[in-house]
Amino acid sequence: MSQEEIIRSINEKYKSNGENPDTYLKGLLQAKPLNYWDYVEVDTLLSLQKPRTDFKDEEIFIMYHQVIELVLKLMLHEIKQIVEAVSPPEDFIITKIKRLNRYTNMLMTSFSVMRDGMSYEDYNTFRSTLAPASGFQSAQFRYIEIYCTRLENLMNEEGKKRLTKTPSTEEYFENIYWKDAGLNRKTGEKTLTLRQFEEKYLEGFISLANKMQGKTIEDIILKYKNPSEELNASCKEFDRLYNIEWPLIHLGTARHYLDSKGENQAATGGSEWKKYLHPKFQQRKFFPALWSDEEKKEWGDRV
Repeated sequence: MSQEEIIRSINEKYKSNGENPDTYLKGLLQAKPLNYWDYVEVDTLLSLQKPRTDFKDEEIFIMYHQVIELVLKLMLHEIKQIVEAVSPPEDFIITKIKRLNRYTNMLMTSFSVMRDGMSYEDYNTFRSTLAPASGFQSAQFRYIEIYCTRLENLMNEEGKKRLTKTPSTEEYFENIYWKDAGLNRKTGEKTLTLRQFEEKYLEGFISLANKMQGKTIEDIILKYKNPSEELNASCKEFDRLYNIEWPLIHLGTARHYLDSKGENQAATGGSEWKKYLHPKFQQRKFFPALWSDEEKKEWGDRV
């Protein structure tokens, strides 16, 4: 494109929006050149670590969880494009699902930073200052679930037994699998971790779930009468990685720090982590129609 063509295109761009191109061109003369550290907000990003103790590995713990949240945001970036698209073609969805698989693999392979990258003794000392905070309180994790699948697929078998015939959104959230991490269903008592989480996010979760009724990724996939093998395989891979493999890696890391020496320590959020983290207990599936009855029975069985 020649210089004249560039200038003409710039003029057309701003005129089409009812703007004066000269105003923007004059502003460009005063604009500072862009640099990497300002564009990526490096100084801000590197200032976000605020350890509560003097143990050096606590900073690793903080940064790694910040990395996880950034990866979850990458995933939500792709997921929102799928659910907001109008009649998206298969190849578009396949591309996005494959990106989700790539990001999930990042989460899985990077977990060695947690398992092998911190001092066992230091972690088990500084972690006591973190209560009642818990990775359970990651809202982005719940947003991904709500965007990906119908609420009925976020119920384990015990939760399904408690549901009425026509459950409301609120009823689903009363019985959703992750609530078992902080609620004693016999006494009705909730941990502080769960109370804080619900006070901050539950209303938003319910609102989003109502908005996504009939519009989740699962709903979109089910509308295809003859989905391709590639689409089905990509979705099953995402389901397997996100809802079986990653929870098992998380569980293995928790065992390493909380139970490898027989201490059977409690999680900072107070959950029954051995039970709660296992996919066999969670039974979370984004695309249950793609799995056979036998595969569903064996969900997370290998560990």
